Amino acid sequence: MRFITFRDGRRSGLGVLSADQRINGLLESDAGYPGGLHALIGRGHEALVAAHHALAAGPRIDAAAITYLPPLPTPGKIICVGLNYADHSAESGFKQPDYPTLFGRFTSSLIGHHCPMIRPRVSTQLDYEGEVVAVIGRGGRHIAKSASLSHVAGYSIFNEGSIRDYQYKAPQWTMGKNFDGTGAFGPAFVTADEVPPGMKGRILETRLNGQVVQHTSTDDMVFDVATLVSIISEAITLDPGDLIVTGTPAGVGMARKPPLFMKPGDICEVEVEGLGILVNTVADET
Repeated sequence: MRFITFRDGRRSGLGVLSADQRINGLLESDAGYPGGLHALIGRGHEALVAAHHALAAGPRIDAAAITYLPPLPTPGKIICVGLNYADHSAESGFKQPDYPTLFGRFTSSLIGHHCPMIRPRVSTQLDYEGEVVAVIGRGGRHIAKSASLSHVAGYSIFNEGSIRDYQYKAPQWTMGKNFDGTGAFGPAFVTADEVPPGMKGRILETRLNGQVVQHTSTDDMVFDVATLVSIISEAITLDPGDLIVTGTPAGVGMARKPPLFMKPGDICEVEVEGLGILVNTVADET
């Protein structure tokens, strides 16, 4: 099942994406609207199945006439994983850590599919980072690794735009990872039963203006999804709808010679096998 969150004028809606890329759905003001995706995930898989049936029976949605929102516009927690591919750690000049490098993102940084990633006034160092997102479905604390994947409701795609000079102004990366309009997320939330457990063996590719800049298998993650869920839950209670953004592979613009930062007019695509393609243009902050 593939769910799309969108806005049509002033009204939000929820749709489902079919194999032929057709979208059917309902607006929140329509009779039979099943509720937002966050609430549905919290109610469990059966609620998602029932919502999928209701939305698939709804009217056709014109993709050109809507604004895509992040599948979960206001997740409770966005937990990002740095240095989770050994080749990226090496190109960034870091020794590969033996414990996940975790940091937070804020919802104010999120944008949807086909929305512009914003290069801020204070920097020209807007970098791309294609990543897989794991969405928590069943919450918990002290989750055993053997049970971790049963807590994951599904997956999506993230382009974690990073403002590199601000990222390295201090030892903590928070500022450079949280500029408004830099966290592209979508286009769809894909339920876990649509893909291999833990998104194993899937190809992740990032393209900038049609040029392949990142290409890897998710098997190359240092800490896989099951491990991340378990380790994070040692300290933090995970709740339905929380996001774990699992890290980016080598090929980022900062590490290239000369550096390849995104500029206004660029088009950045992140494609993950089985999840779709997240597409965003780049624009300057006004």
